[in-house]
Amino acid sequence: MSKEQAIKPQTASRRKFLTGAAAATAGAAALGFPMIAKGQTGPITMRWQSTWPTKDIFHEFALDFAKKVNDMTGGDLKIEVLPAGAVVPAFGLLDAVSKGTLDGGHGVLVYHYGKQNALALWGSSPAFGMDANMLLAWHKYGGGKDLLAKVYSSIGANVVSFPYGPMWTQPLGWFKKPITKPDDFKGLKFRTVGISIDLFQGLGAAVNALPGGEIVPAMDRGLLDAAEFNNASSDRLLGFPDVSKVYMLQSYHQSGEQFEITFNKTKFDGLPARMKTIIENAVEAASQDLMWKSIDRYSKDYIELQTKQNVKVYITPASVLQKQLDIFDGVMAKYSEKNPLFKEVLESQKVFAARTVKWGLDTIVNPRMAYNHYFGKKPAAKKKA
Repeated sequence: MSKEQAIKPQTASRRKFLTGAAAATAGAAALGFPMIAKGQTGPITMRWQSTWPTKDIFHEFALDFAKKVNDMTGGDLKIEVLPAGAVVPAFGLLDAVSKGTLDGGHGVLVYHYGKQNALALWGSSPAFGMDANMLLAWHKYGGGKDLLAKVYSSIGANVVSFPYGPMWTQPLGWFKKPITKPDDFKGLKFRTVGISIDLFQGLGAAVNALPGGEIVPAMDRGLLDAAEFNNASSDRLLGFPDVSKVYMLQSYHQSGEQFEITFNKTKFDGLPARMKTIIENAVEAASQDLMWKSIDRYSKDYIELQTKQNVKVYITPASVLQKQLDIFDGVMAKYSEKNPLFKEVLESQKVFAARTVKWGLDTIVNPRMAYNHYFGKKPAAKKKA
């Protein structure tokens, strides 16, 4: 259409257009909102469950996402999020969503490791040096999204998955005494999940995979000697300082993990296109907000663990970190040989990491010098002779 035509349309043509547009809009409404227009007078409702206890900040993250969607749809879609165990156990979430027992859920991909070990590569490995944000970049722009759909298809999972919410490097864990060398793991009854099970078994630990809400009670009863979960806020809220005072930070076992939002695919596919678009954008908005909130909350709880609950913090020795990488080499080779999908995901990540990690190492200035400059202890002034 020319500029003149756009500015001075014929009156008859304009009237005809408006009449046709009204009819088209009505038709689009009937087609675009089938669940509302046909047999549903109110908003679309969804019943979800998280894999987290109510008191965990992770469940709060799940509620944050639901609120964003509910608000962005103007109430046309209402997601209700229940805590772990309300409908199914935490590790039963994928089956419940796939079967339609639940409409969706909030958790982590590594919890589904037992169904397809390739799923653990979305967070439960060193990821070739990628942090969680880089791993999400690989998922969106490096082929991970198509590979995840392929992995879920291989196990017949009727779900739509949205990895989001990059996690910070997870601690080595909570112990009775500091870990000073790799051999200190020998004989320890230890909690972890995903491929990290193979890692800590390789270090000599007896591993028990438990959901977050069951870890502290197991440590309290002596069923576990040590455990890792995730971060200062979750660990504090779940009660780890009540059963241990030794907190070891930094590890490669889950240095690039993220959360996962899942929808029952049949339910998701039946949503209007507008709502699907809103959900996809809400995922990314919630992802960034989660990261900002975690910086604020984790740092506060990190200080209070030490000042209010007498927790002693230690940095994992380099010898333990190097041993983790050595063991992971063998774990990756073992699963790659047995599982072609595992190998395909791993090789895709490696190609992306070779480029992006190098870029990050060369580009991002280490904050240590600036921190020491502003907050470190200043050397005492020399006395004049």
